[in-house]
Amino acid sequence: MKKEVCLITGGAGFIGSHLARKLLSENRTVICVDNFTLGKKENIEDCLDNEDFKFIEADVSDVDVFSKLLENEGVQRIYHLAANSDIQKSAKEPGKDFKNTFSTTYSVLEGMRRNNIHKLFFASTSAVYGDKTGINVSETQGSLAPISYYGGAKLASEAFISSYSYMNELEVLIFRFPNVIGPGLTHGVIFDFIRKLKKNPTELEILGDGTQCKPYLYVIDLVDAIYDFSIKERKGVEVFNVGVEDATTVKEIADLVCERMGLSDVQYKYTGGNVGWKGDVPSFQYDLSKIHETGWKPAHTSNNSVRDTLKNVNIEVL
Repeated sequence: MKKEVCLITGGAGFIGSHLARKLLSENRTVICVDNFTLGKKENIEDCLDNEDFKFIEADVSDVDVFSKLLENEGVQRIYHLAANSDIQKSAKEPGKDFKNTFSTTYSVLEGMRRNNIHKLFFASTSAVYGDKTGINVSETQGSLAPISYYGGAKLASEAFISSYSYMNELEVLIFRFPNVIGPGLTHGVIFDFIRKLKKNPTELEILGDGTQCKPYLYVIDLVDAIYDFSIKERKGVEVFNVGVEDATTVKEIADLVCERMGLSDVQYKYTGGNVGWKGDVPSFQYDLSKIHETGWKPAHTSNNSVRDTLKNVNIEVL
């Protein structure tokens, strides 16, 4: 039986590289496309000798380039993960999200249309909901109002996916997930805290007031769900919130980082306010009823995700 050919955009990134290994373990042929803007070759080093793995260095946002590379690869399913994942950085440079988040989505959709490919997974985000503090947001939540450029680009991408799906009879799975952490993570609050404490192990600056509270999803749990749900047959677009039932505060992350670094006498200095930066959502929680009804639940809680991530961080090299 011929193996299904799957293409991952952003395949050398944090989530993409984990997904590549998962697909290979499930007897798929994997084509990884990345331009190394955020992805790293070392993330896929262990895949390069696998005869079922192929790497193509290309800019997914270039629609003609991407459409051309699809022509002779026999791709049957695309996992679109290419995006700007550093929300704090794009707050100062909105063009990053237009190019790397929205334009890559348009390019993928147009490439699928030109090459008669019909199966798509899209990595969306909780950021499409905007600031819904105090509300357990469901997939049917109205008044989606992103407050970050990243969230806006992802919501615009979802809109284009909806129209392309209808016009071209695509089968699409969309996961909206929160912060994803785990082995191979390269940036975010955990790393910010570690770097600050390496410079000054007696004091830690914390953006906001430390009460910001968000769910953290372990990357292995996410990747397992992506695979299990993406291979099911569907018509049109299906959207799931994917996450954990609990959440972790910024202060709790600071405590866990200090514990991991063996620091017991650190003074926290808060910058004040309930957000870390403009566009940051101070607290967030999903309604996970829809995905729980399928029987899926993550193996890690939010706090356990943070702890297990810290276990895999090589503090010395940061």
